[in-house]
Amino acid sequence: MDIEAMRRGAEAPVQARREDLSAVAQDLADAFAEDRHFDWFMRTDARRAEARQRLFSFLIGEAFAAASIDRPAAGGAAAVWMPFEWLGPTPMLEELRTLPLMMFITGLARFSRLAALRQDMDDHHPMERSHAYLWFLGVTPAAQGHGIGSRLLKVGTDRLDAAAMPAYLETGTERNVALYRRHGFQVISEHKARADAPTMWSMWREPASPEG
Repeated sequence: MDIEAMRRGAEAPVQARREDLSAVAQDLADAFAEDRHFDWFMRTDARRAEARQRLFSFLIGEAFAAASIDRPAAGGAAAVWMPFEWLGPTPMLEELRTLPLMMFITGLARFSRLAALRQDMDDHHPMERSHAYLWFLGVTPAAQGHGIGSRLLKVGTDRLDAAAMPAYLETGTERNVALYRRHGFQVISEHKARADAPTMWSMWREPASPEG
């Protein structure tokens, strides 16, 4: 893995194409392998890695038409930005269509955890103003700690500043709060889906003025 090439690629990322979606899903599945929220709601048996891969394949596939997915040309990382309008209520038929997959991902015992997490995220997501939603930002584990995610993030926030567009994200990793603050995000709420769930931080960013 050429870390320097990935760093340069993150400074001038390409937009993922449909033929890249499998690689994007794999990069994000790897990046979130140790994520506390995924660990909390996902099945615990030997098929956990398969479940995480299937989940990201589904999510990225569903979002592709509306998403802006920045990634180094060689892959290894991705930032997935969504328009906030995409987050509207899910029709009942769509919920039923995805139920078997979600049950496979969580297992019967943990399905209620996923439902609680989704509801908590919806409850804390401000929908009063137009904004871009940083749905996922992930770097494959072997390339973490080299500023690749930060470079991808800057590309996205620079683009939003040019459009005078606010942004929103959630993170369940406390050390990432400082990273996002350096890029202009501020914590607007700290919450849990349930008493036994990990903490989540919701963060908002106003666009920077042209004068900086």
